[in-house]
Amino acid sequence: MSSEHQSDSEDADESQDRPGSTGKKEDPVGRPTQSEVEEDAPQRVCASPPGSSSEDQPEGSAGSSPPRLEDEEPRSSPGAAPQAASGGSSSSEGYKGNSLFSWLQSRTIRRGLFVDPARDNFRTMTSLYCSMNPAVESVNLSSQTHGAVFNLEYSPDGSVLTVACEQTEVLLFDPISSKHIKTLTEAHEDCVNNIRFLDNRLFATCSDDTTIALWDLRKLSSKVCSLHGHASWVKNIEYDTNTRLLVTSGFDGNVITWDTNRFTEDGCPHKKFFHTRYLMRMRLTPDCSKMLISTSSGYLLILHDLDLTQSLEVGSYRMLRARRTPLSSDGGTSASRSTVTPRQGHDSKLHPHREGLSPRNSLEVLTPEIPGEKDRGNCITSLQLHPKGWATLIRCSSNMDDQEWTCVYEFQEGAPTRPLVSPRCSLRLTHYIEEANVGRGYIKELCFSPDGRLICSPYGYGVRLLAFDERCSELADSLPVQTSCLREIRSIYSHSDVVLTTKFSPTHCQLASGCLSGRVALYQPKF
Repeated sequence: MSSEHQSDSEDADESQDRPGSTGKKEDPVGRPTQSEVEEDAPQRVCASPPGSSSEDQPEGSAGSSPPRLEDEEPRSSPGAAPQAASGGSSSSEGYKGNSLFSWLQSRTIRRGLFVDPARDNFRTMTSLYCSMNPAVESVNLSSQTHGAVFNLEYSPDGSVLTVACEQTEVLLFDPISSKHIKTLTEAHEDCVNNIRFLDNRLFATCSDDTTIALWDLRKLSSKVCSLHGHASWVKNIEYDTNTRLLVTSGFDGNVITWDTNRFTEDGCPHKKFFHTRYLMRMRLTPDCSKMLISTSSGYLLILHDLDLTQSLEVGSYRMLRARRTPLSSDGGTSASRSTVTPRQGHDSKLHPHREGLSPRNSLEVLTPEIPGEKDRGNCITSLQLHPKGWATLIRCSSNMDDQEWTCVYEFQEGAPTRPLVSPRCSLRLTHYIEEANVGRGYIKELCFSPDGRLICSPYGYGVRLLAFDERCSELADSLPVQTSCLREIRSIYSHSDVVLTTKFSPTHCQLASGCLSGRVALYQPKF
């Protein structure tokens, strides 16, 4: 079958699935087809291009022929009726075109009565999420051997679940059967903090021993290599899939890039990309166009138009060199900007063209609004990105450590409306919820589901599944006019100690959580 015939048959099948469709082929750019026009103006035939005949035209081309010009004279078939009045025909034709275009636009932007069926499956997703329960066979770890579970990470294909433990070990499990695969007994010399897969076989781990280790699932008997460059605890690992640069951050305030294209047994080339005090977490957006950095002093730093090949410094910003003082009662606004003036004569905290900086790396410094925390400082302990890059998710605690909040901030794209003296504010608080203030001093890592509809947050001795609305809609379909509370879909208590970390499987409807006493629980739908 030729490609033209195959394309025609596929289009015909798609048209039958559309609401109100009669199986007729529709023009891909929103114009009515010839058969539709014939219904309004009987026996009307569009003129063919000069020098062409019906035999020369490929089959199915009538639906995509160019519109007839006003001065063209239509050809009539034998017995054809006179052409309808041009006014009524064009009116009907324009109405059909606009109607079809509106329908396609509504379907594309997920609005209106008829949306893409893949997007309009909230009933199925809500049913799945509400039926999540602890699996019959969960992974039980002895706290005497492994210590607390600090991080969980699935391989991209969902075939391996890795566990970062307090007592220098990394464990690997089959998440489907819950069977133990391997224990890396001395993965590091201190507690393991974070795990990141680079692909389906290669992954990296970081530790309080200030090192990063690369591992290959095909040969777990030894490390691929160890990376040395940080001066303090390494807490976070990211990976830029565009440049194949590994990016790590630590409590030394450094963000370091590692060129994995040239790694050897002795390590790989690296350089310091960024430095700021009180650094807690660093994340890259899914398209690696932005870097977000949270600090224990309550600041959120955003590097726009990210270029990891350049090195940046923020030493001239006085507000990043000292802890933030609590905001006054009348000074708290959504993602408010500090009024501290940078040194060296700079008139804005957003300096894409500052000397020594790449024009692509424009820095934005925000103090996100935290509900109930307008009069006090806060510490942003956990930072995550929406899988589609639509929003950022943070968990923060007050400086007094007596309150915890989970907040969602939507990215507001677009160029600044005013000059650089009034830089853009890229985040808007859309949803929030107060968390159980249990396990003070420990960082609780929350996560998005792979489709971005759900948030799993550690909640005391269990986990809490949160959604943007009661239908588990996507964020783009449930953005409130004013800030609103996240909806609790389900709370599951399956641990005997404080839950510290959670993670969704990227390929299966499964969730994992790890707690302070060393137990990992798996959750899946139960009907």
